[in-house]
Amino acid sequence: MSETLNHIRNRPRFKLYTDLSLEEYESNLRNYLDKNKDKFYGNINKEVATIFVRTKEESYWKPNLALRIEKEDDTTTVIRGIFGPSPAVWTFFMFLYFLLTVAWMTFFTLYYVEKQINTNNYPWALPASFAILILIALTYFAVRFGQLKAKEEMGELRKFAEESTFHTEKKINS
Repeated sequence: MSETLNHIRNRPRFKLYTDLSLEEYESNLRNYLDKNKDKFYGNINKEVATIFVRTKEESYWKPNLALRIEKEDDTTTVIRGIFGPSPAVWTFFMFLYFLLTVAWMTFFTLYYVEKQINTNNYPWALPASFAILILIALTYFAVRFGQLKAKEEMGELRKFAEESTFHTEKKINS
């Protein structure tokens, strides 16, 4: 199990296998969340769970753990997890990358076409394309900064993912 999670450092996705049924795993998640409600909070249902780490301050870099629970066969349940920022932050950075990439392609194309037809209509196109590349690099470093800032919380979420698959003792009411 922990071998699968070692790849989280490189990729924010993982897959765990357990012999718990969907209902047992959902119950495990709820119990684990209840026992650790001072550290975690989230939403859980039979197929999907979203888990957050409790912090003193809310920040844009706050990571979450999205779990999707699927039945692979009669004895195995697959838990697919994705670590990441809030959907709003993810969307913002993807939009920023898209916008900056289109701007870079536009400015570089203007420069290239200008050189091909030997005109001097857009002398600013090449410096603008370099400026856009610098903005793309700054965006990348902002993302890396956010990942470093959230490293401790990611470790807590990783621990949550591992420990939520452990079997729990069932209480029998007599």
